[in-house]
Amino acid sequence: MSDTLLRWVIIPAVQIGIVLNVMLLAVAYLTLLERKIIAFMQVRLGPRRVGPHGLLQPIADVLKLMIKEDIVPLKADRLVFWLAPCIAVIPAIVAFAVIPFSGHSISFSLAGREITITPWITDVNVGLLYLLAVSSLGVFGIVLGGWASNSKYPLLGGLRSAAQMISYEVPLGFSIIGVLMLAGTASLVGIVRAQQERGVWFFLPQFVGMLLYFVSGVAETNRAPFDLPEAETELVAGFHTEYSGMKFALFFLAEYMNMIVVGSIVTTLFFGGWLPVTFGLGHFWPPLTEYLANPFASWPFSFQGDFWFFLTGLFWFGLKVFLVLFFYLWLRATFPRYRYDQLMRIGWKWLIPVAIANVMVTALVLVLMG
Repeated sequence: MSDTLLRWVIIPAVQIGIVLNVMLLAVAYLTLLERKIIAFMQVRLGPRRVGPHGLLQPIADVLKLMIKEDIVPLKADRLVFWLAPCIAVIPAIVAFAVIPFSGHSISFSLAGREITITPWITDVNVGLLYLLAVSSLGVFGIVLGGWASNSKYPLLGGLRSAAQMISYEVPLGFSIIGVLMLAGTASLVGIVRAQQERGVWFFLPQFVGMLLYFVSGVAETNRAPFDLPEAETELVAGFHTEYSGMKFALFFLAEYMNMIVVGSIVTTLFFGGWLPVTFGLGHFWPPLTEYLANPFASWPFSFQGDFWFFLTGLFWFGLKVFLVLFFYLWLRATFPRYRYDQLMRIGWKWLIPVAIANVMVTALVLVLMG
């Protein structure tokens, strides 16, 4: 086996398989987490019947969706009706190709070869632009699904989604320009390392940008209070009204996968990615940062090495993403759905002007500070 085949085909294929399976499992249990959290906030018990404390409920939901009848409307465009869920879910999956889950690679010897596995599938110098390009393709699946159903409610949901996602793409794009100016690179790995070198996470100098990105991300993923494309009080179920079985499950998968993508991007751009949580003290007390980066280093047995740095980085990254997702679910349990005119007004009259002002102020401050 040649080194080229091993480095560029086999190792990336294994990484893709691991990331894909972990994210599918994360989506399954994110649905359970959502139901449990909202039940707690509404003083209910939530799902408890399948498995201990309801822990097997996601498995039961998957099995139920797999055996449900797959119904296609008589007048639907069958090809587009089948392709739309796939078009919606593929961009959500491929976005994980450039997200760094930790900061340390793992090296080991296998059959006389030195093998290095990075905690990201690939690191490109235009990673952030890649994410913006890929995430903007998800709207096509929703629009095509609404159109192919040949029904008025899905069509209205698809049109709403198109207008909403196009409107909120603008402030979402502007919100990350400040981070690009501070980091000097569009590589996600480079952005985290820039935060490490500066000793400050970018949510402090770019707090406005962080809020803009998160609000725009919630709207982009069609989550409450911006879930107008599937408003059940008006459109039955919106763009996926006519979908059932595994086709519906793919739309469901795309929505929750996009939530994890948004949480990962917020963590990487604004909260230091895999860097340990030091609450701003790490720059003044370096031993604290070193300990949190590898708390096993002082243990009497061999917990040293890049593997444990990799695991602790993965832990901090996962914890931050979890907190962002918790806030996602908290929003759903707290705020009512906006009217459509309110949704458009927030995007065009508030978020876009504030995003442009944030870019101008950031550029002015950087120029004045040299």
